[in-house]
Amino acid sequence: MHDSEYQEYSADVPEEELEQDDVVPVSAASHWLALFFIFLLVFAALGGLVKVASEWKKELVVRGFTVDGSSIIEKGEVLLRIAGYKGRNLLELDANNLKKKIEPLSYLREAVISKELNGIVRVRIFEREPVAFTVLDGQKSVIDREGFLLPWKPAVGVRFPKLLEITGINRLKAARNGLRQLDSRDVALILSFLEALSETDYASMLIRELHLEGNNMSWCIAVRAPTRFIVGNDGNFKEKLKKFEIFWQKVVSKKGFGFYDTVDLRFRERIFTRDMVLPEVPQGVSQ
Repeated sequence: MHDSEYQEYSADVPEEELEQDDVVPVSAASHWLALFFIFLLVFAALGGLVKVASEWKKELVVRGFTVDGSSIIEKGEVLLRIAGYKGRNLLELDANNLKKKIEPLSYLREAVISKELNGIVRVRIFEREPVAFTVLDGQKSVIDREGFLLPWKPAVGVRFPKLLEITGINRLKAARNGLRQLDSRDVALILSFLEALSETDYASMLIRELHLEGNNMSWCIAVRAPTRFIVGNDGNFKEKLKKFEIFWQKVVSKKGFGFYDTVDLRFRERIFTRDMVLPEVPQGVSQ
């Protein structure tokens, strides 16, 4: 080959003047090899994380309990029933099983169990709402909004100092947890009467007892007065209690207590009364 066939190129030729074909590409094998090592590192890291997480789950146990929302139910009652779950694996703890342990508490309406990653199990308590009380067989019991009879507790008297007394209860049925429950018709009547009573101007401060009676003859009694104010069983208690307030203001406050045996409030725009019948005093027998 002759020397004239060779061309001389300067080493100072700018890169931008080089043609694309002059750039040597990285081989495909090297590219896939780099990706393989990257994926290998990622999988190794994930495997390590899984192992660490698995060990963490085994070590995560129930460290304690927190009880929220209780005012009538004592927190100690709840903690005593679930104390056996302390030290168990937190993630394997069955919240439904724990809930069953506290369901027998009579004032418990609902409970929500939640687990926290710090090892604390939180028990959120929703209590039954007392609306009235009664005395049956010499034992004082609370009546809740669903008509369940609950054992009396001092905490109820503190939170609900002016509960209405209900008498004349004769329709009861067995309920869960060994409780008894009023007939749904009696519950509806009591709640309807209490709602109307809460909207009165001052009848709520006077009326202390509601007596359930059949044949539309249910009646209530006010403080210091032996008079039975008949309100019936057919509702419309708001109007009847308004008549009670009018009668109390215009008659009882002027004539005093003890003049009437019954005051019938059941009839529209009318009030019927029956005087108190005093026992006859026997005449002395002269010799």
